[in-house]
Amino acid sequence: MGNFSSTNNKNYHDQVQIEQTLKLREVLATLPPFCKSYFRGMNNTISARTKLGYALDLRIFFEFLHENNQYLSKMNVTDYKLEILDRITKEDIEEYMEYLSYYTKDGKEYTNDERGKARKLASLRSFYNYFYTSELIEKNPASLMKMPRLHEKEIIRLDPDEVATLLDAVENGEHMTKSELKYHAKTKDRDLALLTLLLGTGIRVSECVGIDIKDIDFRNNGIKIRRKGGSEAVIYFGDEVEKALKDYLVKREEIIPESGHEDALFLSMQNKRITVRSVENLVKKYAGKVTSLKKITPHKLRSTYGTTLYQETGDIYLVADVLGHKDVNTTRKHYAAQADSRRRMAANVVKLRSDAD
Repeated sequence: MGNFSSTNNKNYHDQVQIEQTLKLREVLATLPPFCKSYFRGMNNTISARTKLGYALDLRIFFEFLHENNQYLSKMNVTDYKLEILDRITKEDIEEYMEYLSYYTKDGKEYTNDERGKARKLASLRSFYNYFYTSELIEKNPASLMKMPRLHEKEIIRLDPDEVATLLDAVENGEHMTKSELKYHAKTKDRDLALLTLLLGTGIRVSECVGIDIKDIDFRNNGIKIRRKGGSEAVIYFGDEVEKALKDYLVKREEIIPESGHEDALFLSMQNKRITVRSVENLVKKYAGKVTSLKKITPHKLRSTYGTTLYQETGDIYLVADVLGHKDVNTTRKHYAAQADSRRRMAANVVKLRSDAD
């Protein structure tokens, strides 16, 4: 493994983009035909994943209208014309927001907290704004709705001793049954490399599972990753990550991957590229074996790295760059508590008069 290389073959990220584009087309087939022009008019820099999220949100809205609007319930959603948007009032949207608190579909219950409601209202406002500014509809009731007030969530992160405890549990298989230990013997090196990489670089799980072997450059201790939105970046790692990766790669060379998964760095027990869901379950499994740990997810590992980096450097712009935040204000918002503690520390740093006085 030397310097980074490229290939013309479809990589993991390209394949995910294709799958999400196909899923988007499936969802669009269940929506009113005029929705297609909205998605065509979307900025080309918006990822297929983001578009799919908007489409799924809009489907919930139109399903709500079909179930609760006397006029619209008489026709299929796919027969709705653009004119129906002018029939919808602010009160209809208020009822929709209330509906989102709790509803059932196909026997399954769904709930939305303030963040879920805010995202769905943002989707609806974008949707209405497109047709209103294009002068295709006369009213924009979505713009009259205030966004739900979001309460900042405390960042849950691991303390240094908790990080060590978690990695020890992965390495030693603590608190596991005999059958779990048998399975653990086969996955230990992979799991340790994966969690060490997440904790040692702060990359997203989606970025982690997309890494190919050729993306690793041990000469410079860097890994090429694909960020959200499709941009590429090189992140650098330290000695602990290097050792964990090299130990795992020795075992990785002994595995014969399934066809189409030969390039993947991290493989599942089925010898296919590991999935985001599998990594989430993996983190949950090990955290559950350590009773003293907080309830953690892969994103909490990312928060742990970001917090530690900010504490060590005090450079919010560096943290934003390393974590791949496009807007430093996003980083500043998440690590505001850390910034406040640094400001408190500053209060006693500057002395106005010496103690002798």
